[in-house]
Amino acid sequence: MFIIERFEGQWAVIEHGDVTFNIPRELMPDGAKEGDVLNIIIEFDSKATTEQSKKIGKLMDDLF
Repeated sequence: MFIIERFEGQWAVIEHGDVTFNIPRELMPDGAKEGDVLNIIIEFDSKATTEQSKKIGKLMDDLF
C-alpha cells in the first residue's frame, strides 16, 4: 500500500510501510491529496530498453 503522506513543494512524499520516498508531484493523478492510497504499477519495457541500449552503444562507438 502506497499512501500520500504529504506534499513538499514539487514532491509528493509517499509512505510504503516503514519507508518513505519522494515522487515528483507532476506524476500524481489530478486531485490527489494527503491520505490517498495509490496503486503503483511498474512494468518492464523491453522495446525501450533495447532502443536505449542501441543509443548508448552508438555513443560509445562515436567516443572510441
